[in-house]
Amino acid sequence: MPPDAQQPEQIEWSGKFITAKRRGRWEYVSRARGIRAAVILPVDQGRVILVEQFRVPLGRNCLELPAGLIGDEVGAEGEGADSAAARELEEETGFRAEHWEDLGEFFSSPGMVTESFTLLKASGLTRVGPGGGVEGENITVHEVALADIAEVIGDFRARGVAIDVKLLLLLGAGIVGESK
Repeated sequence: MPPDAQQPEQIEWSGKFITAKRRGRWEYVSRARGIRAAVILPVDQGRVILVEQFRVPLGRNCLELPAGLIGDEVGAEGEGADSAAARELEEETGFRAEHWEDLGEFFSSPGMVTESFTLLKASGLTRVGPGGGVEGENITVHEVALADIAEVIGDFRARGVAIDVKLLLLLGAGIVGESK
């Protein structure tokens, strides 16, 4: 175990959603109040549903999987990942899923952030509304053929849109494929 791991954790500052911390020489952030996230992989009939929205820390739009915080609203502290995922899928994309599969807990950037997310696969999709998120989110919904995902992501990148690291799971087979 590295020496910094034995040092006491110090809170440098805390906001409504994140807390900056220090342990020895390490600086990192965590979600305030133990809040976690639910990330949805909505795939059905050879397509995936992606969302695009402006991300202030990046200063530009980002192409992502739909996602949201679990239990971040007052009175929803005991909310489960499955409930949050269903709510966020409908809010952001306008789709509901008939089938859900919990793919496990993952950590976004473990050298800098303690945040984890639960990845849930959604299928049996039915459009029930326009999506777009809640007021002020201005989310654009994209239905993308899985066969075209690498080209579509390349096109978004060429236009200056940031690409969320979680989209690597859609590119994985193409990236890891056998060398020729």
